[in-house]
Amino acid sequence: MGTSKRNFWLTPNGLGAMAIIASVLYLLLAEHRAHFIYALPWLILLLCPVMHLFMHRGHGGHGGHGGHGGHDDESDDLGGRR
Repeated sequence: MGTSKRNFWLTPNGLGAMAIIASVLYLLLAEHRAHFIYALPWLILLLCPVMHLFMHRGHGGHGGHGGHGGHDDESDDLGGRR
């Protein structure tokens, strides 16, 4: 009896949330395009640390760096020659 976790964005509530978010973004961009273009470089810079935070969730953070990929300690990365 496997319980599969449903993706929130594919539920009726998630689809409604996406519709609301899309309409708000459209109205904001339509009315405040000049402000958005002025802030775009800062938003791109803000995106870098935010992406860094979310991307580290995928590989388990920084703990336990030892033993990557089963490399032998005596061999280098050039095909295992000693």
